[in-house]
Amino acid sequence: MGVIGSRTQIAALASTAMLIIAAGPVAGIEQTAGKPSGHSEPRIDVVASGLDAPRGLTFAPNGVLYVAEAGSGGAGPCATGPEGDEVCLGQSGAVTAISRGQQWRVVDDLPSLADADQFAVIGPQDVAWSSRGLIVPVGLGADPAARVTFGDDGAALGTVVRISRKGSWRSIADIAAFEAAHDPDAGQPGVEHPDSNPYGVLVHGNKVIVSDAGGNSIVSHKLWPKKKSAKVSLVATLPFGSAEAPPFLGLPPGTQIPVQPVPTGMARRGGAYYVGELTGFPFPEGGASVYKVRRDRQPVVVASGFTNIIDVAFDRKGRLLVLEMFTEGLLNAEDDPSGALWRIDHKGRRTLIADGSDGLLAPGGLAVGRDGSYYVSNKAVFGEGQGEVLRIRR
Repeated sequence: MGVIGSRTQIAALASTAMLIIAAGPVAGIEQTAGKPSGHSEPRIDVVASGLDAPRGLTFAPNGVLYVAEAGSGGAGPCATGPEGDEVCLGQSGAVTAISRGQQWRVVDDLPSLADADQFAVIGPQDVAWSSRGLIVPVGLGADPAARVTFGDDGAALGTVVRISRKGSWRSIADIAAFEAAHDPDAGQPGVEHPDSNPYGVLVHGNKVIVSDAGGNSIVSHKLWPKKKSAKVSLVATLPFGSAEAPPFLGLPPGTQIPVQPVPTGMARRGGAYYVGELTGFPFPEGGASVYKVRRDRQPVVVASGFTNIIDVAFDRKGRLLVLEMFTEGLLNAEDDPSGALWRIDHKGRRTLIADGSDGLLAPGGLAVGRDGSYYVSNKAVFGEGQGEVLRIRR
């Protein structure tokens, strides 16, 4: 699958999905740098800082907030990454807990891949709470066959791990192996080989639901498998789209090229899963949608016209929240890393909650607190120690 393994890279977020990664204004969405008329300024506080490439977040029932940190790579083994740069493995991936003004790492030795400038970091991508421990998908961003390059220390890349209350961890499901064996989107335009990058995660009863940004699929496995590794099954494959080829490809004007969906963050409501899409190259502005996904049914678009969606959630009133990582598109991310948080009410009306002018820069994840505040991981691709978690109230 081409995401990450071919320029569809969540590579900095998912690796980040971000990699360097446009189409035109979208009806109904403000695309200018300023705030829409009537926009009130949000109240924003930094509740955690010094994080290494923060990604997804989740709250435990006791109110503790957890955030996954993709890490900063390490000394190796190293290999050529999807963008041609060398990426090196380290055990710098982590999960940080945040509560009552304090922050501490509950685990700090998870696999992490990073290039020299740490824009393309792959490691722990998200975190979900369960009574059995924290559930964390660890990215890979490549053909599963490439995993052996990183030896035993890289064996957990492309898997889902469970973290115990004591901070120990083990893999409970091999998402990359499922992709290698089944390759659900094989035959789609631009898909040349299996590609796996476990990204978003949800816990639903005894099931763990995972978005594979590389495989363009949603898969599931048991939270508490009887065997060493759970059997993975397919929930859905997201549809591919198309976009006009950017001029630098040298194709005739108006040429359409395939766009991979690249599923990222997810939320659950009413028995269905709601999935955001980053979109693959050329990462068209306004080309990302939110899908409603149910097993054995075709995914249905419930919101569209967004750019590079990295996470979704529902607030306490049941309104859909959509987090854009880069409002100007991944191809322009180095020049303008502004992100945006949107809220959609039950009538489909959209409200801009915060954007780059409020300090929302390359956000990586979203969660809603018991008090109704929105919590966002910020500066997800800014390098070691520069990430933070924001509390946004509006």
